[in-house]
This record gives sequence, C-alpha cells and structure tokens, in this order.
Amino acid sequence: MTKVIDIKEFSKGLEKRTRKFAVSIIQLSSRLPNTPEGRVIRNQITKSGTSIGANYREANRARSKADFKSKIKICESEASETQYWIEVIVDLKWLSWEKVKSEYDECSELLAIFSSIGKK
Repeated sequence: MTKVIDIKEFSKGLEKRTRKFAVSIIQLSSRLPNTPEGRVIRNQITKSGTSIGANYREANRARSKADFKSKIKICESEASETQYWIEVIVDLKWLSWEKVKSEYDECSELLAIFSSIGKK
C-alpha cells in the first residue's frame, strides 16, 4: 500500500531537506581555495545554495498564489545557479566530481521538484 502524505507534511519535509542542502553547500564552499577567485565563487555558491531553502520557507508563508508561485520560481532559479557554480568548481579542478556529486545530485532533484511545483 502506498503512503499518501498531505501538503503540510510534504512542505515541512522539503523545508528540512532544503535546510540540510544549505548546510551541505556551506561545507562544500568552505573547501574552496582562499584566493580572490575562490572567495568570489564561495560567495556565489553560498548565496544561491542557501537561498533555495530561505525562499521556499517564504513561499510557504506567501500572501497569495501569485506570491507563492513567484517564490517557487526563485527557488528554481537559485537551484539552477547552484548547479552552475558546482560545474564551474569541477571545471576549475578545485574539487573533483566525486567530491561534489552528492550536492549536484541533490540540487538536480530540488530543481526538478521546484520546476514541477512551479508548473501547477
């Protein structure tokens, strides 16, 4: 028998998941080089990676459906940007694909979730 979860339970779980992802991105960013370029990328990925959960929390407290949808689109955009920065980090060989794969995969899943929510 499949388990059906209600919207509140789903929302709470996704809030927790995005917060856990934010922590993971902060930990990843702390492993970047302490150079001017490294600090720029660290700042960018930290901002985009932590913004996903912050905007999702705000979406859950939206004043209207339009406000909710707008915040969800921001989550989607920030997840896409976070993926971009992870790709740049790998291309620069600052961290190996193996060291960022779990964050990249989680970011892909979050992006898919927010894309799906945004289409409803």
